[in-house]
Amino acid sequence: MANLPPLLTSNLEDGVLKAPSSLSSVLESIRNSSLADAMPSLRSLTKFAFGAAQFAFLAPQNNVALASQASSVSCPVPGVLSCHNTTVQTNTCCFNAPGGQLLQTQFWDTNPVAGPAKSWTIHGLWYAPPLSNLSPSPFLTNKLTPFSSLRPDRCDGSYAANCDPTRAYTNITAILKSFGATTLLNYMTIYWPSNSGTAESFWEHEWGKHGTCISTLEKKCYPSYTAGSEVVDFFNTTVNLFKTLDSYSFLAAASILPSTTQTYTSASILAALQKPRGVSAIIQCASGALDEIWYFYDVQGSVQTGMFVPQNPVGASSNCPAMGVKYLPKA
Repeated sequence: MANLPPLLTSNLEDGVLKAPSSLSSVLESIRNSSLADAMPSLRSLTKFAFGAAQFAFLAPQNNVALASQASSVSCPVPGVLSCHNTTVQTNTCCFNAPGGQLLQTQFWDTNPVAGPAKSWTIHGLWYAPPLSNLSPSPFLTNKLTPFSSLRPDRCDGSYAANCDPTRAYTNITAILKSFGATTLLNYMTIYWPSNSGTAESFWEHEWGKHGTCISTLEKKCYPSYTAGSEVVDFFNTTVNLFKTLDSYSFLAAASILPSTTQTYTSASILAALQKPRGVSAIIQCASGALDEIWYFYDVQGSVQTGMFVPQNPVGASSNCPAMGVKYLPKA
């Protein structure tokens, strides 16, 4: 379990990540990090306290540590948790900026059916930076922006898209094969299908629209860059997150099962998704039928090797009706 902060590696037991013994140990670690470089705003302090509490109180498996498939930069530990910084972070290979909240999104496709009968499928890994990315970014000024303006820690649900046309690759399958990622590719074929068009075109769309906007996946973040290295990391990270988010089982544990006759309340669905993670999610419906789930994370470190910390949704809301939500079977 490489690249974990000392705070977390000190809680490893037989390779299993244990929860810190106390919140004080979390705070002490953060006091020694760059968060102490500036007096936090009230909003930053609130978000920081909530994020720190998650390290202490959420079940260890909810924080997901990942490993890069290529040779990306080595990031300092403990890193700064994205969306919780109080000073400008200039090393965007080790800190996701602008913004830094990421969403692992999942589909439930019934018409036409896509994916296994008892599994949700991958939509993608979305990047949700602040509105500042749509105009000159405060991250590039090396100064704190005024309190009344958009600040580096403001992750508000807006997002950028299609950030680097020069890396909008149209050969995702070939790239993964060239890196020997056949196991990853085989998994994606089953759990990352498209319900219209080819899987390849869907993967190209998700990479070009969202992957190219993740700062830690830029070419400069690979000391010995080989074309396509970042693509492997993007899809590997997305798949590894998806494997920790068994939405079908989360819902089934609350007796929420696909049915042609039974309907459910949005509150019961959201409660079922919150129970195993400790934070809420977003649900989306089409014609009153549940068809999408969004899980939110902030990241401590890079997307390649950092720690994904579950967060409550920011700047987004569910669109399903309060009652009578259908959860149709894949038939």
